Amino acid sequence: MAGDKPEGGEVPLLYSEGNVAARVALEREVRGWSTTELAERVTRAGIKMNQTAVWRIENGTPRRRINLDEALAFSRVFELPLEELMSPPPEGLDIDSRRLVQEAVEAFYEARDARDRLHHAVVAIADHIKAHPDSSRAIHEQCLRLMGDERDARTLSNDIADGGHY
Repeated sequence: MAGDKPEGGEVPLLYSEGNVAARVALEREVRGWSTTELAERVTRAGIKMNQTAVWRIENGTPRRRINLDEALAFSRVFELPLEELMSPPPEGLDIDSRRLVQEAVEAFYEARDARDRLHHAVVAIADHIKAHPDSSRAIHEQCLRLMGDERDARTLSNDIADGGHY
């Protein structure tokens, strides 16, 4: 049937080694990693790899083949499901927008983790004050001393008095 095949006569595969190679290059570039850094991360993930292997996967002619263990290691390193790593790169996102989204996602998780740490620390201090009421004033003074900003120290002290950050 006309139009079923690209001009070269090949039917594109939804999941292919070529897609993995393209995604490896894209995901590495989005994160600002060199081929050496990616090889080191894959090695730390349990699959020995060097910079030349990464370069040959991304650029080689012929392209270096990727075995299943390596694909799983790339999936782990990029924190992508294997199916997504094997899929064609998403359309409509250039490298700059991918980097911005990657940065926003990383910042989101860092902020969430920091809020969780703050909450647990505030709860622990509140519990300590309940067990040692005479320490309350010194704890609040220590907050002010360490923070240096009275408004921020007051906010933290109020969170402690309320028994949590959320």
